[in-house]
Amino acid sequence: MSGTNASRADLARALGVDVSPALLEQALTHRSFAYENGGIPHNERLEFLGDSILGQAVTVMLYRENPTLDEGDLAKRRASLVSTLALAEVARSIGLGSHIRLGRGELLTGGNDKSSILADTVEAVIGAVYLDAGADDATAFVLRLIRPLLENPERFGAAMDPKTSLQELAARLGREAPVYTLTDTGPDHSKKFRAVVSLDSEDIASGVGSSKKQAEMAAALEAWTLLRTAAESAVATAETGASPSRPAAGS
Repeated sequence: MSGTNASRADLARALGVDVSPALLEQALTHRSFAYENGGIPHNERLEFLGDSILGQAVTVMLYRENPTLDEGDLAKRRASLVSTLALAEVARSIGLGSHIRLGRGELLTGGNDKSSILADTVEAVIGAVYLDAGADDATAFVLRLIRPLLENPERFGAAMDPKTSLQELAARLGREAPVYTLTDTGPDHSKKFRAVVSLDSEDIASGVGSSKKQAEMAAALEAWTLLRTAAESAVATAETGASPSRPAAGS
């Protein structure tokens, strides 16, 4: 799936950093697309590099900006900020999914919105920025992507432990504890899991992942977002006399 020059220009503006077209194209190329197109270069080496740059940038930032936190708290925050869920959220915020080049099988199973693929591609783009623009620009790029998570403390906490955050929010709203239903597809060595989370026997949201835990966490974070938005809407509409609505089930 290859984007047009115009769409690549849109992505470049969203990224806010100059990357050579060739490197950016490689960063956006999933191995499934590469294998279907004669074994062209894909993004896994760039992903490997970007993972290291990401980890270093986040570690240094947390160390400098949180002088009172101990090692354990710093480690928890770093793990949250570089997690698959956090990086996938970053990817969605800049519309990265529509630019990823995927093979037919991945496209048919919604690969452009799979958290694992989105997160890996973010790391690959970070690697491309490092190679093209250097360490300082790559670090600035990482922090620009990550800071929106830090600027919303409640959202940051939910990303760290979405299942607990959802359970606590549901309790505050007087709803029953979340229930997760899991299904899986694919061969044993490459299973994909889908979790649906329900409250009061009502399906609220779903999530996918390469493990049961990842799928449940993705579903929980989506449900937390929807439930929190609905709660805020209820408060606002109560003040104006309108009728609030309950969150719709995720796809």
